[in-house]
Amino acid sequence: MFSNSNIPGETIKAYLETDYIVLDAASTTLKIGQTDPHLAALHGTYDMPCSAFHTACNPFSEDCGAEANAARTAALAADLERRGLVTIEAIGKHLSNGWPGEASFLVLGLSLEAAKAIGTKYGQNAIVWSAVDAVPRLILLR
Repeated sequence: MFSNSNIPGETIKAYLETDYIVLDAASTTLKIGQTDPHLAALHGTYDMPCSAFHTACNPFSEDCGAEANAARTAALAADLERRGLVTIEAIGKHLSNGWPGEASFLVLGLSLEAAKAIGTKYGQNAIVWSAVDAVPRLILLR
């Protein structure tokens, strides 16, 4: 499925197993490939046909430390705000591999191409993107 990627298979496997937790009042956990009713409701509430799950932490899956990740997250938040995008705070966390959770944002109304561009700008291997069907998909960027 991801055979043309430069990303190690173990890293892709970790992305597929990660919990993508949206920290709104309902605090839903998105799973790759599984329709999420709460995500569908968010799309409807904000009248947005799609969404992306973004982080700026640990570019190319290289741990850059808490301080650098906090600065990168603040830069991403400011960038999304400047663009006038609807965001909800989130966290990406693998439950068993010991990798620290990564501060993230669910960004509503972001087209796939725009989502890829933001992920690339912040040095990410992949993003999670959902169309109107509210099925989170892993989108590899390299």
